[in-house]
Amino acid sequence: MQLSRRSLLLGGGGLAATATLAACGNNNPLDQSSTAPSTSGSASATGELPALSQWYHQYDEAGVKEAVEGYAAAYDKAKVSVNWVVSDYSKVLGAQLLTNDLPDVFEVEQGGSLDMIRAGQLADLTDLIEPHRSEFNEAVMNRFTFDGKVHGIPQTIDMQLLYYRPSLLKEAGVEPPTTFEELVAAINATKSADIGGLFAGNDGNDIGLLGTLLIWASGHDQLNAERTEAAFLTDDFYNALIAYRELRESGGILSAASAEWYSPDAMANGEAVFQWGGLWSLPVIQEALGDDIAALPFPAIGPKGRPAVPFGAFGACVAAKGPNVDAAKEFVKWLWIEQDEYQVDFSDSYGTHIPAKNALVPKATKLAEGPGADAARYVNDHGFANDIMWSGAVGEAFGAALSAVIRDGKDPKETFEPFGEQVVAELKNLNS
Repeated sequence: MQLSRRSLLLGGGGLAATATLAACGNNNPLDQSSTAPSTSGSASATGELPALSQWYHQYDEAGVKEAVEGYAAAYDKAKVSVNWVVSDYSKVLGAQLLTNDLPDVFEVEQGGSLDMIRAGQLADLTDLIEPHRSEFNEAVMNRFTFDGKVHGIPQTIDMQLLYYRPSLLKEAGVEPPTTFEELVAAINATKSADIGGLFAGNDGNDIGLLGTLLIWASGHDQLNAERTEAAFLTDDFYNALIAYRELRESGGILSAASAEWYSPDAMANGEAVFQWGGLWSLPVIQEALGDDIAALPFPAIGPKGRPAVPFGAFGACVAAKGPNVDAAKEFVKWLWIEQDEYQVDFSDSYGTHIPAKNALVPKATKLAEGPGADAARYVNDHGFANDIMWSGAVGEAFGAALSAVIRDGKDPKETFEPFGEQVVAELKNLNS
């Protein structure tokens, strides 16, 4: 499946690994790139401009390819060619990074994987970002930092949030929920034979989609500060699982709708009072419902709970062993740190995304007011992303235990005890 902006929100098995990755991607395995996957050439002794290659995964939003090619053409200190990879970007990039023909600049989800960083494939960009770090979204920068270093400059932000119909809550005499208990009460007060309560995916996909949110919203992190064990195996987390299971058993979750959670259809068609979905769906929902739409983070659950929204961001990275590291770093600095106009255009003109710099958010027209403005604030105040060591194995084990508790009614403490042991073993391997 094609890597996409949306897939950043699903990584590690904790957030609906079965959900689509194709919202921004092309699934044609025969296509490789819009240009030959050649990479870079060094500047000649005659003083010619260095030749840099810049790699992107394919964005389905119309106009993105032309836009990034325009940004590259506007740079006057190097000749930058854009390689537009339209098959499995992560596999194509991973294979290319093992060759001697390295791309100079390339996108990597969440600013770099643990494997890439430890293999020395990504140049240290801390010196570029440090003087400007406070300008960027704090939650994103925290996720982009590993062992005190930053290996990718954020390009734009995607996120998920809880949509709801204010008019239906008002008719039922309930306020917008700020806690999970209040969400359950609002669902029970508004759902009927004609409209469901909360929709978060067909065929039980809600369990995987919202599973990691139950960690964050109950007041926990995924891993402890030392990254040696799970940090959420407490009674508060177990009670959160039971509370969500009871909501499902009560019929508060709409289990089937006309389209999946990542589509705006369920909310736009009036199939549910609440829908968990992506910011990318907002324009379609607003077109259908006008002002009768608002959004919230996932509400706090339990006595130590906190609101939570998951976010994802691609980062522009530089090949550490490329032939033009300094020139590539200068280009990345120019485009993703200095060129505010291009950064706003990239986030606002092709779909709905949040600029990575806080000061640019008000300049994004789709985020100027209403749910869009709220969404940008939620990422900054309540944003979470999978820990860099929340590996595929850990995520898969978490998903299996989660399903056993919520779907099969198993005891949460007993079910998650072997999971805790698996996490310790996996983290020991990752830390060795």
